[in-house]
Amino acid sequence: MTTLPAAPAAAPEPDAKVALGWMHTARFLTTAAQLHQLPPIDVPEIAFVGRSNAGKSTCINTLTQQRQLAFASKKPGRTQHINLFALGRQGVTDAVLADLPGYGYAAVSREDKLRWQRVMLNYLMQRESLTAIVLLCDPRLGLTELDEALLDAVRPRVEAGLKFLVLLTKADKLTRAEQAKALSITRLQAGGGEVRMFSALKRQGVDEVAQLLWQWAHPPLEPAPESESDSEPDQP
Repeated sequence: MTTLPAAPAAAPEPDAKVALGWMHTARFLTTAAQLHQLPPIDVPEIAFVGRSNAGKSTCINTLTQQRQLAFASKKPGRTQHINLFALGRQGVTDAVLADLPGYGYAAVSREDKLRWQRVMLNYLMQRESLTAIVLLCDPRLGLTELDEALLDAVRPRVEAGLKFLVLLTKADKLTRAEQAKALSITRLQAGGGEVRMFSALKRQGVDEVAQLLWQWAHPPLEPAPESESDSEPDQP
């Protein structure tokens, strides 16, 4: 069982309207087939990852209130690029969303699977601007071996402060009792980290996730260290 540390304290939650308005500013930035093709980013970068058919594109489009921002291929597993979206007022970027290719789809060749596993692993382990990861999971299937492998891979970065959220999508397909059970099980697997239910159809969890992402992208400023002159008492 994968265990991740609890997330550190974040900035105070903004009003849901503010967070959703911020998410709505998302616009396409660039796309890349390899890690070295991605531009350097000096603002928080939040990656969305998950198995094909976990509802990743639908989730991104729902959060940003845009129908076709994230592209969902008619053939799952065939969208094989990392897509970046900028967030912030026009002309200003204060965060970036990274949409990583879905993994685990059986119809994709073994060679393609291995290539993308390497690209994703390199991204998750080496991308300096990566601030947070949102792992999307269909709660009817639970965390699979591939999801567990991803959690194990990012464990060192999570322990070093990388923020992490497991988002249980398609919540509308579960009863309240089934949702409660899925949350309980996944929280154990995520080691007490962030776990939320999400339904694009019923808009369950939309406000809360938008607020959490806003917090992650706007961490509280650390107070400036006191100078020696400030800390020492005046001499008579």
